[in-house]
Amino acid sequence: MELAVYNLKGEDTGRKVTLSDAIFGLEVNEHVMYLDVKQYLANQRQGTHKSKQRNEVHGTTKKLKKQKGTGGARAGSMKSGVFVGGGRMFGPQPRDYGFKLNKKTKRVARLSALSSLAKDGKISVVENIAMTAPRTKDFVAILDGLKLTNGKKTMLVTGEVNKNVILSARNLQKVKVSTPIGLNTHDLLNTDTLLISEDGMASLVELYSTAE
Repeated sequence: MELAVYNLKGEDTGRKVTLSDAIFGLEVNEHVMYLDVKQYLANQRQGTHKSKQRNEVHGTTKKLKKQKGTGGARAGSMKSGVFVGGGRMFGPQPRDYGFKLNKKTKRVARLSALSSLAKDGKISVVENIAMTAPRTKDFVAILDGLKLTNGKKTMLVTGEVNKNVILSARNLQKVKVSTPIGLNTHDLLNTDTLLISEDGMASLVELYSTAE
């Protein structure tokens, strides 16, 4: 598959970029993508939820009434979970929601996400973006030229970390900037347009051609 390279004004430069079948032409594995997104979301959870058990609440441990002969259920401490003000039975405790996922599995998930975007025609290639100073207005003008300010989500992939580009896009709610090594399946599936610069495409091909 070939894609046209656009300049920062949205004009066709006449250059073409061929998408590698080893990256953008694979069979989409939806289950592997599900596992990778599930792990990503699980890692976002703090897991700091906590409720007090019966040994942690304040209250007397004196037996409330005699064991037999009252006609009601036997009762011991007021801190039992069956009483108001008592501890919570089987309540949430701090925990880590993360789980292990093999590196090769995560790699297949990212490649499946890239292939899915290519299949749906959601990938565009733009010439390298060089900004001498962080300026959101200038970055929005670039998106305007590329017709990407329609309220949909856009992810820009650059070849290397460009602080000025990152700062210029940071205040835009539906725009993300990343390098190829920083891509994850969740963000790829959560974007409407994957905008890749020419150096970003070269870095992406180099990364996945050398990875195991």
